[in-house]
Amino acid sequence: MDLQRKLAILADAAKYDASCASSGTEQRDSRDGRGMGSTAPGMGICHSYAPDGRCISLLKILLTNACNYDCLYCVNRASSNVPRARFSIDEVVKLTLDFYRRNYIEGLFLSSGIIRSADYTMEQVVGVARKLREEHHFRGYIHLKTIPEADDGLIAEAGKYADRLSINIEVPEEASLARLAPEKDVRAIRRTMGRLRQKLDDAQEQAKDAAKTAGRTKPQRFAPAGQSTQMIIGADSASDRTILDTSANLYGAYRLKRVYYSAFSPIPDSSRALPPRAPPLLREHRLYQADWLMRFYGFEASEIVDEARGMLALDIDPKLAWALRHRDRFPLDVNRASREDLLRVPGFGAKAVDRIIATRRMTSLRVTDMARLHIARNKALPFIVLSDHRPSPHLLDDARLAERFKPKAAQLGFGF
Repeated sequence: MDLQRKLAILADAAKYDASCASSGTEQRDSRDGRGMGSTAPGMGICHSYAPDGRCISLLKILLTNACNYDCLYCVNRASSNVPRARFSIDEVVKLTLDFYRRNYIEGLFLSSGIIRSADYTMEQVVGVARKLREEHHFRGYIHLKTIPEADDGLIAEAGKYADRLSINIEVPEEASLARLAPEKDVRAIRRTMGRLRQKLDDAQEQAKDAAKTAGRTKPQRFAPAGQSTQMIIGADSASDRTILDTSANLYGAYRLKRVYYSAFSPIPDSSRALPPRAPPLLREHRLYQADWLMRFYGFEASEIVDEARGMLALDIDPKLAWALRHRDRFPLDVNRASREDLLRVPGFGAKAVDRIIATRRMTSLRVTDMARLHIARNKALPFIVLSDHRPSPHLLDDARLAERFKPKAAQLGFGF
């Protein structure tokens, strides 16, 4: 099979993995004339978009889509009737360097189906990164998928060469994983996440010690952009509350940089254990918004989702839905409220809150200041008090307040 055909198969096979961001790593470049590539700010490996809206890299590939496992939700499962291909280590290295020279990519996102054994597969994946770094001095971004059962020495070597490592939790509930992916063991996945966290913590401590000795000792490098994971949404009956509880546990226990959510996509010849159609992509979007609230806005997973429903509203964003359920906490005086309370106002982003706090030290905020501070005024005004604005006492009690924020119905066209 020629290289172009392999690339077509293995790039397509990799498109279902959403965890391909390249933020948070160390800064490197090749301006000294030694090596190739960089990790310039704002430049990552996501350069194109799939038809369903996912941001994917132009070189986001599998080493092979052959796999010993028969996970029901995976198009590359052992029983799937799809064309199979496999890159050699040298072929992936050549593609990465050639694509970089053409300015197509800034790095490599490499995963693989499990072939022969976990150790063999991991050795092949690490072999690509090792050759890029040591033989070709490639300084661009590298993200490697980690095989849960792989030897600890291989995991350590992967962290030496990769900027980020990830291992997919797959689905939020252990019972669902046992039913949909019987060869995978959630305990093995979590053990590997724990090993990664320990190595990341050790590297961080060594970096602190090196800083104290003015750089006389060089800290061990281990995946400076941390670790991430992905959950498939809609392949089982897990509620949004369960998904967010799982994410909160992962963030707390393993200090993950990101949890990615990927809406289940129906696959050819799928099992009857899977749903016949995909969940709405808007559900995936709402989960990302809720995840953002947990990571940057001080929300607990238990308060984001309406306990009675167990699911996020699709027609309004999670923060607005929370505010409507807690109208007793509003209106909030913007000129006096704490940062923690301001972060809970609909329409207020974290940067906007910082601008509000900086501005109110010098002057009392008015309605006209909202636009200058880049705040969605129409969303925020019913919930806040300003020097020249106080919402009507009946507004927050009005049952129709939620309707003001929902998208207006629109007549669909015929597309011609």
